[in-house]
Parts: sequence; C-alpha cells; structure tokens
Amino acid sequence: MNKQRAQLRMEEHFRKVVRNDRKIQNAYLLVHSEKLGIHLNIAEGSTGNRPAHAGQRYFIASVSKLFTSVLTVLLVQEGKVSYEDPIQRYVDTDLLHGLHVVKGKDYTGEIRIKHLLGHTSGLHDYFEDKPKQGKAMMELILEEPSRFWTPQEVIQWSRENLPSHFPPGQGFHYSDTGYHLLGLMIETVTSLPLHQALRHYIFQPLGMKHSHLAHHGEPIAESEHPIADLYIDNIRVTDYSSLSVEYAGGGIVSASEDLLTFVKALANHELLRKDSFESMKVWSKFAIGIDYGYGLVSFRTVPLVMPKKYNMWGNFGSTGSFMFYHPASELYLIGSLNRFGSYGKAIRLMLKCIDIAAKG
Repeated sequence: MNKQRAQLRMEEHFRKVVRNDRKIQNAYLLVHSEKLGIHLNIAEGSTGNRPAHAGQRYFIASVSKLFTSVLTVLLVQEGKVSYEDPIQRYVDTDLLHGLHVVKGKDYTGEIRIKHLLGHTSGLHDYFEDKPKQGKAMMELILEEPSRFWTPQEVIQWSRENLPSHFPPGQGFHYSDTGYHLLGLMIETVTSLPLHQALRHYIFQPLGMKHSHLAHHGEPIAESEHPIADLYIDNIRVTDYSSLSVEYAGGGIVSASEDLLTFVKALANHELLRKDSFESMKVWSKFAIGIDYGYGLVSFRTVPLVMPKKYNMWGNFGSTGSFMFYHPASELYLIGSLNRFGSYGKAIRLMLKCIDIAAKG
C-alpha cells in the first residue's frame, strides 16, 4: 500500500465512522507524518446550517490540560516555580481553607504543584465526581446555560459538595479541580489572567492564531468559520456560558492545524527543553495500557491488550478530542468527534489510523 492509498483509507474509515453514528453531528481529523509523506486534514458532518470544515475551531476539552501543564513546566524551566512548591503559596488562603479533608484531617497544605499536575493530590473532581446530595456539575451546566462560573466559584462548589479521596501522593484520582488550582497559580506567578498567559507563552510564540481560552479571551486572528457545534447527548451546548466551568482543565478552543503546530513543537523540543519535557513523565496508571504523567497521557505496551505498535503520547478529552504523537512512524493524530462521552470512539479511530499507516 503506497502513501496515497494509506491516506485514502484513513479518510474512508473516518467518514464511515462518522456517517454510521447518528450521535456524531460533526467531526475532525488531521493525520500528519513527514516520514510517511502523509498530510490529511478533513471534516465530516455539519455544524449550524453548513457543512463541517477542516479549518474550524472546536473545543478541545481535556487536551487543554497539556497546555496548562506545559505552561507550568515553562515556569519551572524559567525558575519561577518548583514542582515541590505547595499550592498554598500561590492561591488565596480563604479559597483553600478546608478544600482537601480526608477522615477529618485537612491535607490542603500538603498539596504540591507536582500532585496537581499528575492527579495524585487526592482532590475531588468537580466534573466527574457526584455529590452525595444535590445535582452534579453536568446537570448544573445544562440547567443553567447562561451562568458564568469563575474558577474560584468552581473550586468553592467542589469543596462544598464533594469528598476528597486520599492524602496527597498516596494514589491517583483524576481531578479537574486540581487543574483549576494550577490555572490560578499561573495567574499569580505571571501576573496575567490565564487566557493572556496562554497567549503570551504558547499561542503567540508558536503562531497559533486561532486558539484561545473560551469565555475568557479571543483568538489572535478571527476565523472565517464558526466554532464547531458541541453536544451533550442531543443538546447543542456550543454557546452555553456554563461551559466556563472548564477553565484550565478543558476550556481551550483550537483548530487542527494549530494543534499540530503545538504538538510538533513539543516533539521537537522547540517549546520545552528535552530535560523539561522528560520531567513530565512521572507516570501513574490511568487505565489498562494508558498512563498519566504531568498533563501527558502515554499509551504503553501491555501484552495481548495494547501492543507496542500503539505506543504514543499526547492527551485526549471527554468530547472525543485527541492530540497525539506516534514516535515510531512520526505520525501526528489530531481531531475531535465533538460529543461528550465519545472518547472511546476517538481512541479506536487513532488506533485504526496507526494500523493503516503501518501497512502503508
């Protein structure tokens, strides 16, 4: 199979996946490898009253965590913070009071930046954890679409409604709440709102003109295409102000070519020094065959379950968003299915593209 045939097969498979799934309204896929001579950037479905376009921006959900972690590592690289720094050094004391209580003991003062980056703080997760009483955050997002949430309000809600899980450093529990604390730390250290810090340290230097933190800032350059529609179940939530809850853990809107620029810069050590990038690889088990470092997800070899040929790193989100680099083939895999709960389908799509590339 030559490279043209391989690229065509990827496109055919992607379009078939989207067309055969009535739940997916629009989807995006970019596959790039200079080594294999592949560059595919396509869209399928519709958004608003027009066909989806490959140049559209879309919500990247938890892929945003890799941007927050990289910005944090940049600050470590510049000597402005340390992984060992307690988060209470940078975040308002009143906001932190009683935030992380386990069996009657408050461990908030023991939370360090490294714990937040790697989800080992033991903090609750405002997005996925369910309150014992009252409504979960996803219900509030849908019921109060016009509400704007500040990160402080999200953290306060999390403290008041959710239990913590374990003392810092004694386990792994995915925590969007923790990434909000990182966002506030970044604001303190840089003296910039998070959306401006992202622009100053990442978007502008890399020329990512169509990327921004939704509900907080605007892209460097306006796009001729609208933001792609995002769905929770069958509800279009693209314009919901309540999605402001995402902030540092999932609030970035970007376009496929911008994301390619970002992940190439990481892979080629143009944004972070190699030693700084390697420092992010402090792994915890996220799922079978999937490890989580400092905002970095790694697919690793597990015999009979996850073969070595799928080894790659990047991040993915609950909306079916993904941004990965496959070192063996120098293959970049980027895109989104733009629907909450579709991350499993997105992962299978990436693995299929790797299979096709290997045969090509």
